[in-house]
Amino acid sequence: MPWQTRLSRALGPAGPAVPLGASAWRVEVSGRALVVKVGPGSLDEAAGLEQLREVPGAPPVPKVVLAEEDLLVTTAIDQVAPTPAHEESLGRALARLHATPGQRWGGGSSWIGSCRVDPACWPEGAGFYGHRLHELSARCRLEDVVQPVVDRLGELLPPGGPALLHGDLWWGNVLFGTDGRSWLIDPSVHGGHPEEDLAMLALFGPVPPRVLGAYLDVHPLGSGWEERITLFQLYPLLVHSVLFGGNYRARAAAVARRFA
Repeated sequence: MPWQTRLSRALGPAGPAVPLGASAWRVEVSGRALVVKVGPGSLDEAAGLEQLREVPGAPPVPKVVLAEEDLLVTTAIDQVAPTPAHEESLGRALARLHATPGQRWGGGSSWIGSCRVDPACWPEGAGFYGHRLHELSARCRLEDVVQPVVDRLGELLPPGGPALLHGDLWWGNVLFGTDGRSWLIDPSVHGGHPEEDLAMLALFGPVPPRVLGAYLDVHPLGSGWEERITLFQLYPLLVHSVLFGGNYRARAAAVARRFA
């Protein structure tokens, strides 16, 4: 059944759909602006949004209006160009999210974007990251290059227990609202090291100084975090290698060799 029909049956007649991407649209239903997404992982994403919403002081997220197996409807966020206040808001709120202890390593979503991942829980960080890196590297034929990194994770990873992470924190999933706050969308929530979210944010360019300064004021990171940013980028680079191959695969291999 087309998503328009499903949406109208559940919430009422919908207005014209404005494309936001390959599988997302902005629509109005009964005078309310909504975003509709279709594709796998909708229920996981809805659950992740609700988890993030429950953390006091964390970045705000859209409200889930409807969630089905392959259909997610949330409230729309009115956006403006980013300001220094947006950057500082993002840094502080992200730090407060990462100050929230996770109950487990891993768990959470079975998807990061359109890439399926294993949501198994692990008793320690090296096991979680090692399993995820091994599984993804096998899917893009980089297991021989990545395995030496997996073998060293016990000494490479920072100390500390898991924190609740957004899990797919690239800039396309940050919205700068007209209310002056920085909103997050499309999470792949799980328990992991806070540096993982920062590494994802820095994957396509450095994190702005205002964001980083506001973050560190609230949640200082352990010694050596600047070097580990590259280490934690191996995970999203492998995800991109699985989905797109090409230069992402070469970048993932280069990072793996650096930490082997």
